[in-house]
This record gives sequence, C-alpha cells and structure tokens, in this order.
Amino acid sequence: MLTRGGCPKNMMSIRDALEALEGKWKLLILFSLATGPKRFKTISKDVEGISDKILSKELKNLEMNSLITRAVYDTFPPTVEYAITPHGQSLEKVMEELHFWGLSHRKKIMGK
Repeated sequence: MLTRGGCPKNMMSIRDALEALEGKWKLLILFSLATGPKRFKTISKDVEGISDKILSKELKNLEMNSLITRAVYDTFPPTVEYAITPHGQSLEKVMEELHFWGLSHRKKIMGK
C-alpha cells in the first residue's frame, strides 16, 4: 500500500483503525485476553505498567468498538470478566505483523 500509493478511502479506513486501536495499551490488552476471559486484576498484572484508571478507560473503549465483551456475574461481590470477541480476534494477522516488524525494528535500532 505504501509503495503503490493510495486513495483517500485508504486513508479513511486507516484512520478508523487507528482511532479504534490508538494508544499503547489496547493491543496489549487484547493480547492478554487472547488466552481466554480474564478479570480486571489479571489483565492489570498481564499488561505491565498500566494504571487501573487507564485500564478501565481502555476496556470501556475496546468494548465500545466491539473488540471485547464485559460479562457481570451475579456473585458476591459481583464478578466481572472481559473476553475478546471474534471482531477482536480478527486483529490476529495485524498483531502478528506488528510483532515481526517490532523484532526487525529493534534489531535495526539497537543493533541486536
């Protein structure tokens, strides 16, 4: 796409994707949920460095974009679990490519 040029529609769809996934945490949260549903504190431990306030905000945004679901169970105290949706799982190839690009980038920048 970069080498062939693009049309304004390409830019619009890329902007939509970036708005849904913006920030440094959303893909890491989805990566955490890839192994199955998890509770808030488990996600917080998986995603090292994220504050509870930011995690809460990012979870709401991911849910709003249909990338995760939030299930509340009638227990005492209430149990809340988050799970990745099929729409969220559709990012598998994107995340895989980001992983490979990140490895290549690290090698180029750090010489490792």
